[in-house]
Amino acid sequence: MTPVSPQSVLDALHWRYATKQFDPAKKIPSATWTALEEVLVLAPSSFGLQPWKFIVVQDAAVREKLSAASYGQRQPVDCSHFVVFSMRKNMSAADVDHFVARMAEVRGAGKEALKGYRDVMVGSMDRMRAGGIIDSWSARQVYLALGQFLAAAALLGVDACPMEGIEPAKYDEILGLAAQGYGALCVCAAGYRAATDKYATQPKVRFKPSEVVSHV
Repeated sequence: MTPVSPQSVLDALHWRYATKQFDPAKKIPSATWTALEEVLVLAPSSFGLQPWKFIVVQDAAVREKLSAASYGQRQPVDCSHFVVFSMRKNMSAADVDHFVARMAEVRGAGKEALKGYRDVMVGSMDRMRAGGIIDSWSARQVYLALGQFLAAAALLGVDACPMEGIEPAKYDEILGLAAQGYGALCVCAAGYRAATDKYATQPKVRFKPSEVVSHV
């Protein structure tokens, strides 16, 4: 791996913003989008359990419905690629076993050798379920993936707009997510900013480093 320079990372993050208007005529090149999908696949999660599904919506009619379920916001329609970030609901031992089977396949380990790790994960899921926080835990994992996606998009020169201004239940209905055991959490529009988006040139407002970063 060849690291990028610190300045390249900072330049990309200063350049990015939550794009409000996309140019519908500009599409993300296929190779760039393939890389961004891999970015999602490679996102980190607690235990590596990946309690998520990412739905890339390209169908124009479906995107119009999702725009209506986003309080009329037009990013779902005008962007190049639109991603729905959904979480696995009520994670269970079956989900853990699915992950353990994949781990055994990738690493060539026997399932018996992974039993200890499997039991730790199942125990953690059981405790979170008993405490009523299993879905909130899954949601936090999904936001890790969203953050990685946004940073990678900026480094690739792709504009993006993370959005929570949606009606999750309507998204679930439109995309049939509930039947699959998932629920829409947030979305992200990706593409290229329109020349008319006034927010592109506004200074980024952040607190001073001394206010948000401390050293012990």
